[in-house]
Amino acid sequence: MNQKNVPLVGKSPGMAIQNSYGLHLTLDGYGCDKSKLGNVALVFKVLDKLPSAIGMRKITTPYVIPYDGNNKPEDWGVSGFVMIAESHISIHTYPEKGYLTADVYSCNHFDSDKTVDFLVKAFGVREVERNEVVRGRKFQRSR
Repeated sequence: MNQKNVPLVGKSPGMAIQNSYGLHLTLDGYGCDKSKLGNVALVFKVLDKLPSAIGMRKITTPYVIPYDGNNKPEDWGVSGFVMIAESHISIHTYPEKGYLTADVYSCNHFDSDKTVDFLVKAFGVREVERNEVVRGRKFQRSR
């Protein structure tokens, strides 16, 4: 299923971001493939490949851990994080609920549509809730 067939909530097209510090994309994925959400190796691979796919540069190896849910076993999942030269990317999954949350924050502008498509494909997302926040609107860039 491509992203065009995935219901989208919260897209903010046409945001004026050229003179800002950067963009913070948050994505909530519903109806995801539960086996993919519980796959530590897949979450690592996504965090390893996504930065270069959207023009960013990793400065650490992704750090990914399984979580047992502690006193809420239904909340078990996988969490991962990778630092990029431009800021960071994080993913948290909840296989029992078919849900994931991801953040992509960068001081450089990036193709948020391509980012969403990448995550939708990787995790079999059926519905996307997406938010974009322009950060540092008064930030003075060096010329």
